[in-house]
Amino acid sequence: MRTLAILLSALAILLVPQTTSAEQRKPNFVFFLVDDLGWTDLGCYGSSFYETPNVDKLAASGLKFTDAYAACQVCSPTRASILTGRYPTRTGVTDFIGAPQPERWNRKTKMLPAPYEMQLAHNETTIAEILKKNGYATFFAGKWHLGSKEYWPEHQGFDVNQGGIDRGGPYGGKRYFSPYGNPRLEDGPDGEHLPDRLARETVKFMTENKDQPFLAYLSFYSVHTPLMSREDLKQKYLQKKETLKHGEIWGKEGQRKARLVQEHAVYAGMVDAMDQAVGKVLDGVDELGLTQDTVVIFMSDNGGLSTSEGHPTSNLPLRAGKGWIYEGGIREPMIVRWPGTTKAGTETSQIVSSVDFFPTMLQIAGIDVPKNLTIDGTSFAPVLKGDEFERGAIFWHYPHYGNQGGSPSSAVRDGDWKLIEFYEDGHLELYNLSDDIGEQNDLTAKKPDLVAKLHAKLKAWRQETGAKMPTHRKGA
Repeated sequence: MRTLAILLSALAILLVPQTTSAEQRKPNFVFFLVDDLGWTDLGCYGSSFYETPNVDKLAASGLKFTDAYAACQVCSPTRASILTGRYPTRTGVTDFIGAPQPERWNRKTKMLPAPYEMQLAHNETTIAEILKKNGYATFFAGKWHLGSKEYWPEHQGFDVNQGGIDRGGPYGGKRYFSPYGNPRLEDGPDGEHLPDRLARETVKFMTENKDQPFLAYLSFYSVHTPLMSREDLKQKYLQKKETLKHGEIWGKEGQRKARLVQEHAVYAGMVDAMDQAVGKVLDGVDELGLTQDTVVIFMSDNGGLSTSEGHPTSNLPLRAGKGWIYEGGIREPMIVRWPGTTKAGTETSQIVSSVDFFPTMLQIAGIDVPKNLTIDGTSFAPVLKGDEFERGAIFWHYPHYGNQGGSPSSAVRDGDWKLIEFYEDGHLELYNLSDDIGEQNDLTAKKPDLVAKLHAKLKAWRQETGAKMPTHRKGA
């Protein structure tokens, strides 16, 4: 009888569905955020000059978005939107932190820019804070640019901070090479290259936390100015440049010179080094045996520099670039790989915004968005599963003057239609992006009813989110 009881118990155990450790574990997140990378700055997005085999490989193993947007045409607002799931109008971070406030404005412009918050407030809830409360180890490396010391990553939910400070670029020491002069990044050997160092720190963190779920947020300083490349990569692209045959290199956007051709050897070297760093991190994921447990996200914070600061890249066929509300300033390369869910090598034209990462990552992790939070993002997890997704309109509000030539403006995209309002003179521009991705054919005169509808939607959104407005100067 005792033998029979033991056999029956063993059979019962076998018949009960067993949960594997992989099924019990929440997914890891590796988030790559590149600074100032343009929509066509990757091989998988059409560049024939820059070489990005590692990011291209990621795209071939995941889902590529063609209509993904940053919440702003400059860095800090977009960075805050990713972390909080909230539009810049709600966080108050509507310009890059460090831009002159209106009382210090000395440019001869028609308007005074609106005031903005110079830090991501502590009462904002970040994705890192929520994941940390739910058992995640959290890591940040690279560019932060969301406030002074008391607002650095370690005060916003990140257990580890490697290099995240108030600066908008690698402006200490030898900049992209050690010594870095960065109080949150110990100097390496003389001449050590920053993107490689940040990648190694990321792999180290993943190795030390491989037995628990983690968020590894690698926020590159690359490819932001100063334009500096490893010498070997610079020479590689100088040689490649000699083989190019192309037409005009320069055009114009407003009063600004705009680059039309991707051929800047130093910038190409910076893109290449960023790609190598991505490859190092992804190799680390593979070597740790975590590939199937890890969701990988790749995104840029705003468009590529085409109209100033060295004019290093072209965003064609998109119009303009960083600092502008045209597509070149806000449409971004974006790739997501969710093993077992995303279909390898696929592409979607689903419209998404950087505010959507917050609810998407929480849904993937099986964590509810706290009920006390007001967020603007919508989870695009259905898109990753191949399902239909009703995103609705997305919005922008930039009540400032960009260093790259852009002026105070706001915009809404709803379906194929995009309406822009320019605050200096109140004029509107309407584009159908499905057949005019370069925004060359303004349809406001032909579509007055649609203009009125979209303009009303834009104004209602500004009011609902508490958008601050620029003001006209006396006599301007």
